[in-house]
Amino acid sequence: MDKFLLQQQVLKRLAEDLLQAEQAVRAAHETATHEENVAENKYDTLGLEAAYLATGQVRRAQAIRKALANWRQFRPPPYDVRKGIQLGALVCLVDSDDKQQLLFLGPDGGSMKLVSGTQVVQVISSEAPLGRAILGKCEGDEVSIQVAPIRQQFEVLRVH
Repeated sequence: MDKFLLQQQVLKRLAEDLLQAEQAVRAAHETATHEENVAENKYDTLGLEAAYLATGQVRRAQAIRKALANWRQFRPPPYDVRKGIQLGALVCLVDSDDKQQLLFLGPDGGSMKLVSGTQVVQVISSEAPLGRAILGKCEGDEVSIQVAPIRQQFEVLRVH
């Protein structure tokens, strides 16, 4: 599986997300500043609520821009067994039910699913609990994370 192609998919998805976020910023700003939304009394909060929404949308767009910049600069290194799993690794995990999952450990933009051929690849960051847990691990190592009241166990099958 080609990490460069996965990275290109991430960049494309982030660019699409940014476009949507920028459209949402414009719509929220227009709503917040529209003359019909000027408060007529202290209980009329539509304009204020729209301003809060616009601020949130601006922050979301800034976060996506930052993620885009990080992914553009990112060069996934080849896997080095001496260092174990590092940023840029493509990792195959198996859980206790023999269910496998592919993870691409990236600098940002976690919770994104990509498709490569017939395989689904989950993009996670090293800030995610599972991302932190797999850092430094090697093929054959056990990984354990606590998710709510459940402890999940995985084995590292392959790393690229």
